[in-house]
Formats: sequence, C-alpha cells, structure tokens
Amino acid sequence: MTLTLDTYRLLGRSGLRVSPLALGAATFGTDWGWGTGKEEARKLFDTYVGRGGNFIDTATSYTNGTSERMLGEFSRGIRERLVLGTKYTTLRTPGDPNSGGSHRKSLAGSVEASLRQLDTDYIDLLYLHVWDFRTPVEEILRGLDDLVRRGKVLYVAISSAPAWQISRMQAIADLRGWSPLVALQIEYNLIERTGERDLIPMAQELGLGVTAYSPLAGGVLTGKYSRADLGTPEEAGTRKSFNVGLGLVTDRALAIAEVVKQVAGEIGRTPAQVGLAWTLQNPALTAPVVGARTPAQLEDNLGALEVEFTEAQLARLDAVSAIDLGYPHAMLAGEHIRAVTLGGLKVEVR
Repeated sequence: MTLTLDTYRLLGRSGLRVSPLALGAATFGTDWGWGTGKEEARKLFDTYVGRGGNFIDTATSYTNGTSERMLGEFSRGIRERLVLGTKYTTLRTPGDPNSGGSHRKSLAGSVEASLRQLDTDYIDLLYLHVWDFRTPVEEILRGLDDLVRRGKVLYVAISSAPAWQISRMQAIADLRGWSPLVALQIEYNLIERTGERDLIPMAQELGLGVTAYSPLAGGVLTGKYSRADLGTPEEAGTRKSFNVGLGLVTDRALAIAEVVKQVAGEIGRTPAQVGLAWTLQNPALTAPVVGARTPAQLEDNLGALEVEFTEAQLARLDAVSAIDLGYPHAMLAGEHIRAVTLGGLKVEVR
C-alpha cells in the first residue's frame, strides 16, 4: 500500500499523530566535518514539511547545538504543526561531569538548552538518549514526569537502553501514575536486526511506538560501499571513514547490500528506497528516521513510501539479513516446544 507523509500514525499508546517517515536533523550543520549548511538544510526542511511531514528528530548535542538552532529558526510560524523530538543525556560541556548523564541536573540543563536553541516554549517528545548505567530509574522517571506536569515536555521516550530496564521503567511509571514512555528509538535496518529479539516485542507489549535511526545503516545499504572499503579509507574525517571506523562495513553487510541492489533493479527503484521500504513493512515500527544532506537525497528517500514488494522479494531480503534470535527465543519458537506445549492443538492468537 502506497503511503504519504500525511498518512499519519499514532505514536505508541498516545494520541499523538506523526508521519510514517521522520526527518532526521543530525545532518543540519557542518560542525562535525560533514553534513549540510543552513541554505541546504532549509530546503530539506521545506521539502519535508511541504509534503505533509510533521515529525522531526534532533538532539541537544547534534552538530554542537546547530541542529536545534536551525530547526528553531525554520519552525517559526508553523511550530504548532510540528512534532519536534529531541534528546538529552550526552555530554554538553566537556569537563563538566553533570552536563551529561540521565540524572535530574543533566535533564534540567539539557531541556533548558533545547528550549533556547529550538526557540520554543515546549518540547513535543523528549528521549533519554543513551543509558548511563548510573542513575536510578525512579530519579529519571520522576524528573521526566515533573517536566510534563510543568508543560515543558508533552511526551517522554527512551533510546538505546536495555529492554529489561525499559520494561521496568514502564511498570514503575504505570504503578506510580507518572508519565509513561510512548516511544522507543533503536538502530534498525536490514543489517542491524537484533532489536527483534527483545526490544521490538517489548515495545509492542508495553505500548511504545518504535522509531528507527540509521535505517540505511549509515549509507551502507545505498550501495556506495564495496569490498575496497573493508579497510580504512584514505580520507579521514569523512562520513565514509566514520562508518568504517564504527565497523558498519563488513562482508555480511555488503552481501545484504547486494541483494538490496538486486531487488531495487527488479522494481525500478533505488537501493535507498528499498532499504527504507523494508523497515516500513514491519507493523511494530512507527517511523524510520531519514537523514539527508541534499534535497535530491531526501526526495529519493521519500520515494520509499511508494515501494511495493512481492512476497518473494521480501523473503529474499529477510533471508539474507536473518539473525539468530538466541535463547530463549529460538528454543520457544522451535518444533519441540510447540509439540510439548500444544501437541496437535491449534490455538488462534489475535
């Protein structure tokens, strides 16, 4: 089924309506040595919003705050139409131990910085960005709830945290009447599918809408990498050297990218569109977060909303990218367990 940016979806167990593709603003600004300048970023923003898009993803520390400052300027006059999602936790001031982390002081400082940079009175969606393994969950949840009660934040969410901690937090929030988590952001793409083990099923069970960052695996699924890139690129400081340094370019990743390229050729689409469209097939996923450096790249990415696969093509993509679910999931899905728990019975699950 063909989608459009104004075919809105509910975010988790909230009534918040968001577009099926979120615009990632981590590329807004060149402070990190790559990205896009203000003029091009404005074109990206206008293209996305002009097509009916309303869900924009950033963080207080993206491009050293430039991302939020640009969004604040671009949003003037249409702020109410947008769902701005930002994040806290990463270090804002080198040398200041309390300018990062999940604790209340970091939370308060980061939110105030985001409100100034975004030039807004409130944040639609605030994520805890990365788990710090130090802050008690009660401190995090009460701090987030206080911000919601004060109207500075409307909805709270979490990213890059263990499934057992997230489920524990959601249970505590429910029991104490604090603001529940409504979204979970994870890395998810054809190369990185390990979220299917616990994180995605947990999100479905507990009412968290899933947003996926890096849906094209840092560009690896676009076909721009080859086996020559398995070593370190000669040019340092580029996005390519960054991705290679992160270990994103592997034999397995390149094999998956090759099948993506083949399917793209069969249906007359680009590899980027195929990679993004695959994530849209997962009913547990609310919105992949797409990042682009040029309007042409964004237009290409938005074309993923129109991609349709055959069952055979989906099966090939699933097969080449399949992961071992591990214990206990693989055991519980096995024929032996089915036999000893159900025998020959058929039980319909709705």
